[in-house]
Amino acid sequence: MKFGKVEQPELVDFSFPKTHKDTERVLSSLDKNEKLSVFVGCAKWNKADLKGFYPRGTKDELIYYSSQFNSIELNATFYRQFPPEQFEKWKNKTPEGFKFFPKLTQDISHWKRLQGVADLVNYYLDAATRLEEKLGTIFLQLHANFGPKNFDRLQNFVESWPTEIPLTVECRHTDWFTEESVASEFYELLEKNGVSNTIVDTAGRRDMMHMRLTNNEAFIRYVGANHSSDYGRLDDWVIRLSEWVDLGLRNIHFFVHQNLEVESPLLAAYFINKLNAALGTDLKIPNEELQQSLF
Repeated sequence: MKFGKVEQPELVDFSFPKTHKDTERVLSSLDKNEKLSVFVGCAKWNKADLKGFYPRGTKDELIYYSSQFNSIELNATFYRQFPPEQFEKWKNKTPEGFKFFPKLTQDISHWKRLQGVADLVNYYLDAATRLEEKLGTIFLQLHANFGPKNFDRLQNFVESWPTEIPLTVECRHTDWFTEESVASEFYELLEKNGVSNTIVDTAGRRDMMHMRLTNNEAFIRYVGANHSSDYGRLDDWVIRLSEWVDLGLRNIHFFVHQNLEVESPLLAAYFINKLNAALGTDLKIPNEELQQSLF
């Protein structure tokens, strides 16, 4: 994932902004007796990207990947519409409790820019819902030039989205976050419609670390810089998520990217180990026997 890549990550201030005041309000209103649900994964499962992750002789990458992680951020669905049968095959290859978090296709988000997309969305949802109980939150990633002037398009899309299917939105144009009045209207739209507000932690776009949750879901896309600072940043996320859980957060969806994806499983294993210790969760540490030097 090249988004937000910088040449000298050591020069970036990776310190966390404070939790948004309205995040505290949202979380304080939630049922703290609800069971904590945590899903951590990578963005891809193919061997070409995750070099060194798969044992020699692995025949089916998804079967092995899903034996090590409990989820995948499914970026493949951004590049083309897959038929319903493909989603059914993915579902049948993975174990009970595994979840897919698929991205909406670029036809919807980038080419048509949310206009006249009803048929495309309906086809996509008919296919993706074949995952049944293994379907996690679907996410809409908008182009970086999709700015607040397009608010009406986003509003129409969000308000027409079926409420029974979880959705998260990732806006990349900086004005969604840096213009206070725009940000307020944007967050209100998501909160009112039960849609989560994606947080992106990447070196070159610290404005996207808005720390504003709009429902009972922290959907976080973490982009490491292939730099030693990557691990300290994950430590900070463990602290922040623990604080949010204490406030009432019950759904954590955290996906690890890298500029060079080869290290993503290593970072994810490190993060899962730390998160288990902090939250009392019992997520499997992927390839645990190979990761001991990290802990």
